[in-house]
Amino acid sequence: MSVDTASRAEGAERLRNALVDTIISDHAGKGLAMPAEVERAMRTVPREVFTPGVSVEKAYENTAVITARRGEEAVSSVSAPYLIAEMLGQAVEALGGLKGRAVLEVGSGGYNASLLRELVGPTGSVTTIDIDPEVTDRAASCLEQAGYNDVTVMCADAEHPVEPDRHYDLIIVTAGAWDIPPAWREQLHGDGVLVVPLRTFGLTRSWALRRSGDRLASVSHRQCGFVSMRGEGGRPLRYVDVADGVHLRLDEDPQTDPDVIARTVADLLNQPRQVAWAGVSLPPRTVLADLDLWLATRFAGEADEFMMLTAQEAAVKSGIVAPSWRFGAPAALVEGTFSYRSALNWTGRTFDLGASAHGPDAAAAAGRMVEHMRAWLDAGSPSPALDVAPARTPDGDLPDGTVLDKRHSRFVLTFPTVTSR
Repeated sequence: MSVDTASRAEGAERLRNALVDTIISDHAGKGLAMPAEVERAMRTVPREVFTPGVSVEKAYENTAVITARRGEEAVSSVSAPYLIAEMLGQAVEALGGLKGRAVLEVGSGGYNASLLRELVGPTGSVTTIDIDPEVTDRAASCLEQAGYNDVTVMCADAEHPVEPDRHYDLIIVTAGAWDIPPAWREQLHGDGVLVVPLRTFGLTRSWALRRSGDRLASVSHRQCGFVSMRGEGGRPLRYVDVADGVHLRLDEDPQTDPDVIARTVADLLNQPRQVAWAGVSLPPRTVLADLDLWLATRFAGEADEFMMLTAQEAAVKSGIVAPSWRFGAPAALVEGTFSYRSALNWTGRTFDLGASAHGPDAAAAAGRMVEHMRAWLDAGSPSPALDVAPARTPDGDLPDGTVLDKRHSRFVLTFPTVTSR
């Protein structure tokens, strides 16, 4: 090894260790602990090999690296390291470790597959699959360069069974999914685990789901974001414009034509805004990760349409809208009035939760959303649970909760510390 090569390798190792230290600290801030085997794998695998075309410094930033685009749309990426670590942690905790396990990765880039290879050890196996031959060719090349020659790389649509009669202890998906095809459940061993970023009501969570017969039940979840799944099971996010720099994300099947929704909301935004506040003083470290999904389940039964409001920075600065997060604030259209969760109201070191509304019944609509926020706080800020059943399952065989019908599945969202409506 030349002096220059050794120096570059040492520099990459320093950056790699610094990144892992950062992720461990990030975990701690979220109340999580990185499993020791995940830490070892992340300190071992050379991420820079799997991010060709970017500097080693960029490879070790705690962000995703886009590896393929179609026009302006990102269609493939090496996921953000902190998110990879969280999802691997979900898998390790759900299965009590991955050593000796058979793993299928859906959505190939090479880096995650190499980490999985480290985790399963010499007695385990890793198969990684992607629908795009350019992605699988790049993954195979990077894996070989990094020395992981025993990872099976396949180009196919994971909507269908990957290998006849093959079963896995873990299936981990690294693309945003709208539904769970039967093949994923059926390829799991009887108590196997699926870790998948699922979109429900336009909100994405990485769910760890354990199989039990023809059902899947959650054991953990994390906030996340991924490029959308492609192929037969793909369902891209759908946006409609309502004002300059203001959009609605309609992820489930709306009851009303999306163009009608867009025109209605556009007209309502021209009417005066009414704001209601919860009247609470919450500390800065209060975690609101589950509040938006709580609101989605509350409004699922009472709103004409539930959606996510997104806005460009200029639209927020101009005052057209004031969402809680410009990349997605829960919003509802109820009897001709539009409401959404609004930006936090800070007073010194504490903040209050609020809702904004436009329309003929704006004050009441904002107050109704705030009541749902207070109910979540009063219940102890509970986290959701997810049960997944086949699409044919009768209502009477589902647990109590908010039912969301997909193509292949019936999702049931609950907040276990409260009585479901």
